[in-house]
Amino acid sequence: MTYIWGNRQEKVTENMPRSKRAGKVKDKWREKRWVTVLASPGFERAPIAYIPITSDEIATGKVIETTLFDLTRDDPQQNMLIKLHFQITGVDGNTAATVLKGEEYSREYLRSLVRRGASMVNFIRDFKTKDNATVRVYMVAFTIGRINSSRKHEIRLASIRVITERASSLFYEQFAQEAVKQTIARELYENSKSIAKIRHIGIRKIKLIKAGEGMPQIPKASEPTAEEEEAELAGEEETEPEIAAPIATTPSPS
Repeated sequence: MTYIWGNRQEKVTENMPRSKRAGKVKDKWREKRWVTVLASPGFERAPIAYIPITSDEIATGKVIETTLFDLTRDDPQQNMLIKLHFQITGVDGNTAATVLKGEEYSREYLRSLVRRGASMVNFIRDFKTKDNATVRVYMVAFTIGRINSSRKHEIRLASIRVITERASSLFYEQFAQEAVKQTIARELYENSKSIAKIRHIGIRKIKLIKAGEGMPQIPKASEPTAEEEEAELAGEEETEPEIAAPIATTPSPS
């Protein structure tokens, strides 16, 4: 650049930014490839998503959310409200394998179960399955009418006994299947109906904390313990006013 002062000309180059040649803009999407994410073996490896990935390593550990209805295509009224979380454990070519990381009632479903003048019973515990997987179970029960703390305690003890027996006799995939499909819920009902009038009882959520023997390892996440999570439930067992009509209740025994 040249500056002119009167009859003098000087070329000033100090501290002047140099022009940069425009480089090629990378198209990040061209670097990705698409893979089909498959459900875990317990869900017959059904396709659940089609996603772009940059590399196998980056994809491993990602969690894909779907619903039970998306897998079963039946009972949409209830199964649309059961959320499933599958975690990618590895990629082979154009497919990604997963493990069921967790299952839970949707917020809408849980709110629909709340009634005025009823009691809610909760507990959160870690259980060991037959293959030494650690699974965190969140149980919830709603009664017809209010019950005292002694009966709540009895329902918890009966439920813990049922879940301990089922977990210790089943591999993780089998236990997860029974939790998702409410098979365990029916056992909980059978073991609690003599304690109080039960309107709904079930496993509202499960979470895989530690993979079992022979299972793909999952990335370890920092999270509170079951005891810390349960402590947060203090004061929540007195149910709220009625919010919505019931969507589903625990199946009656056949």
